Amino acid sequence: MVVASAVLGSRGFAMESSGRKPMQTQTCDVCIVGAGIAGLNALFVASRYLSRDQKVILVDRHTRAGGMWVDTYPYVRLHQPHPLFTAGNIKWTIRKNRSYLATKSEVLEHFEHCLAVIEQRVQVEEYFGWDYQSHEEADGGVRVTCTGPDGAPLVITATRLIKAFGTNVVPKEPLRVSTSRVRSVSPNYCDVRGGEIGRSDTPVWIIGGGKTAMDTAAALITTSPGREVNLVAGPGTIFMNRERIVPPGVRRWWGGVMPNRLFADIARHFDGTNESEVQDWLLATAGLSVTPESANFFAGLLSESEQKTIQEGLNTVVMDHFQDAVARDGAVELVFRSGDTATTMAGSWIVNCTGYLLHATTPYEPYVSPSGSVLSIQTRSGTFGFPSFGGYFLTHLMFRDKLRELPLYAIDADELRTKTATAAALAYTALTLHLHNLSIIFDALGPSVFLQCGLDFDRWYPIHRRLGSTAHFMRTHRRDREHNRQTLDTIRERFNVRCGPVVGV
Repeated sequence: MVVASAVLGSRGFAMESSGRKPMQTQTCDVCIVGAGIAGLNALFVASRYLSRDQKVILVDRHTRAGGMWVDTYPYVRLHQPHPLFTAGNIKWTIRKNRSYLATKSEVLEHFEHCLAVIEQRVQVEEYFGWDYQSHEEADGGVRVTCTGPDGAPLVITATRLIKAFGTNVVPKEPLRVSTSRVRSVSPNYCDVRGGEIGRSDTPVWIIGGGKTAMDTAAALITTSPGREVNLVAGPGTIFMNRERIVPPGVRRWWGGVMPNRLFADIARHFDGTNESEVQDWLLATAGLSVTPESANFFAGLLSESEQKTIQEGLNTVVMDHFQDAVARDGAVELVFRSGDTATTMAGSWIVNCTGYLLHATTPYEPYVSPSGSVLSIQTRSGTFGFPSFGGYFLTHLMFRDKLRELPLYAIDADELRTKTATAAALAYTALTLHLHNLSIIFDALGPSVFLQCGLDFDRWYPIHRRLGSTAHFMRTHRRDREHNRQTLDTIRERFNVRCGPVVGV
């Protein structure tokens, strides 16, 4: 394994004008930008098409592989069973029960293991700590410009470029408040289980109702029993019931709701206009919520025991959006979007657990360039509800020269998020898009590529149940595809967003 540093010995350098840092140049068959779950799946697939003497250059702004997992809060746990979170079909090495929820360090160790396995098949040269700046296509290839930790430029000439940015999650900053009489922090920079916040006994206000908020609430409630913990949950969130989706023990042989069938049923219920009805159906079928209301959905998992722990440990649940904390008449008031307020004691803690997804303003870019030499896995031209699937399936299409041929739908999820009142419409649209494109890709690539995909949620179940689910998909996916296409067209017209095949490729 080769880890690049600011000085790289005998590698190619080109001195620019006096006073500038030396420019390094490299050539490779494939350049992959991003070493998160999408990038590693792209790397896995690329290694299946390249020979041992060909080279991939892997670039990432982090100091190691892992993407968002490098920066995320220390008490995070993988919300799905760990075997279903991997690159390609690479197996985990930890000796844990299949239902075990891996820790941050264990996930990062698995990323390193995946890299080591892939490097047995193809040369991988890693540039960790380097930032992608730009690219241009010329002379049948792609010229990629990056900068190193010291600002030194790197120019990579590649036959193909895969920009695996995924959801581009970045650490959350503390919320700005108008008074210094409360402490405003973020999970990324404050482990709520210890330190000053852990030694304190003043109230905690968790801002947000999604996965990070649930992790933070559970961490506080279990490490500091009896402490006042409050939740400002916005519109509330439905989670998928983990015991229903991936039932533990022998129940997976006969019980539970198989994930792929559930996703297909969600898409069948959704017509592009009725997200509230779908929310009600999902909650009754395979969902649960900590809060009395739940208008959001992010396809996250929560167990019944986690739900009970959090509900019993919360002092107050506010179904509103936090705006500010102000000092008023010797007290501290929390101000909400509705105009309501709540009083809290001086020294209270505000923990920013608001949404991490679809927050950055990035330029639009189609998922494939007109030449087919550049694949871009991101949210402005998203093709899958889960970026990891984009890394896996789109890379197969790229190497089989089918990426521009197929009428895949792509959606500008960032734009859609700004035009919806809640995340539910976005989430159901993403699942519909996911299934629409999987149907097209299945016809183009055949079942073998699907069987080798370790990301398939149905892999939780024994083979006889998977075969039944696969047979159902093969009978229904083309019929469902037409419904899903109509739903996506409705979303485009309803919200006036980019949603459809990419024009000009």
